[in-house]
Amino acid sequence: MDPLEHTTDLDEEILFVVSQTFKALSDPTRIRILNLLFEREYSVNEIADTLQLRQSTVSHQLRLLKNLRLVKYRREGTTLYYSHDDEHVMHTLKQTIEHASHA
Repeated sequence: MDPLEHTTDLDEEILFVVSQTFKALSDPTRIRILNLLFEREYSVNEIADTLQLRQSTVSHQLRLLKNLRLVKYRREGTTLYYSHDDEHVMHTLKQTIEHASHA
């Protein structure tokens, strides 16, 4: 069954997850971070340096994205390396960026 065919059949949990995902994607800083992570994994410091953001800002945004399972991390010594964790969301984000670029 196509999940979009019967929108009245969406349960509360699915509605919540979808709304939280779109809420996460509504923030320009989080979009910039996810767009960067589309390329490869980055440490918090690399993200902060590349996007010219404070490390505390990046950490805060990554924590939110991790809680939504949009990013994941691996530890190497004391450094955490982040990468995207949801191909579907990343594909949607890329398509939306491409759409906006053609406007």
